[in-house]
Amino acid sequence: MIIRSAEPADFPRLQAIETAAGEIFRTVGMAAIADDAPPTPAELDRFRRSGHAWVAEDAGTVVAYLVAEPVDGALHVEQVTVHPDAARRGVGQALLAYAADCARDQGLTGLTLTTFTDVPWNAPYYERLGFRRLTEAEVTPGLRAIRAAEAEHGLDRWPRVCMRREP
Repeated sequence: MIIRSAEPADFPRLQAIETAAGEIFRTVGMAAIADDAPPTPAELDRFRRSGHAWVAEDAGTVVAYLVAEPVDGALHVEQVTVHPDAARRGVGQALLAYAADCARDQGLTGLTLTTFTDVPWNAPYYERLGFRRLTEAEVTPGLRAIRAAEAEHGLDRWPRVCMRREP
């Protein structure tokens, strides 16, 4: 497996990965998440231009991606998605480790993310990878703004949490 910076030519594949991975949310009663549109090329390009968009390739095929941005001194993982055909092979874990290395190299204090609390491949998965749930007092202003935007998008129909991992 190779992890490399995303390129504009990857964007259609990243959208297809997001759509395919979203389908599993139907199995836990979250069809609205499955039906949500993948990130637009412009959204993906914003992360790419900032140097915070990476893909994982396996045998020449992009199978996963991660996009992030600095928020309040940490690297906030906006999205990490693995195609279902490549699931359970450590691809997401490898992308998160790569992002943690990049965060450390940039002098950032750790990784943060927001996720669903009760979805097995969300908060419980991240906890197994060393993330911890933040208390309300630990949620930074930038994370509060992200959570507000998520709530406006309708994601608070299901319980969500902010999480952090040290680099």
